[in-house]
Amino acid sequence: MKNLNDYLPEKAVPRIREMREQYSFDLKIVKKRATKHGDFRKLPNGRFQITINENLNPHQFLLTLVHEIAHYVTHQNFGRVQAHGKEWKKTFQHLMLPFVHPGIYPPEILPLLANYLIRPKASSDSDSKLSLALKDKRRDSDKKYIFEMIVGNEFLLKNRKFVILKKRRTRFLCREINTQKEYTIHQNTEVQAL
Repeated sequence: MKNLNDYLPEKAVPRIREMREQYSFDLKIVKKRATKHGDFRKLPNGRFQITINENLNPHQFLLTLVHEIAHYVTHQNFGRVQAHGKEWKKTFQHLMLPFVHPGIYPPEILPLLANYLIRPKASSDSDSKLSLALKDKRRDSDKKYIFEMIVGNEFLLKNRKFVILKKRRTRFLCREINTQKEYTIHQNTEVQAL
């Protein structure tokens, strides 16, 4: 079984250890989830739990962990507020600042990360350049990113066949061919081209 340190950039470990001692939450590393990298919640027993997907590389894992710790700290300091509102944004920026460092993140990621932290969103995937840099531009060999395709192209996603109708800002409007239902799909989604 892996230790938490195995999931993080080496130079981030001491600060994360300090945060774990300072804040009282349970951390659970879970299998990959398609819709999120991590989450924060209050459990029925009154304790707080953060879960992080095990498949993330160390840089994604760190960003996601600090994102979720920011939810915990925001809850402790402000009570119930908007999930990704101004209180969370300031808290996340403050907690993330010590990690925006060339010893922790590669130089090619640092400017993208700094730009994202100016106005952080609910998911780092909403910033397509940062998301791709964090993934190290890796993808399954038989797949394409949807942004590499054009209107009219067909693709498979979760064994369902879609056609691209229109590009929006960070998403593509697509129609599932069998049901004729329309969906918006994030531009960094990996799909199997047909």
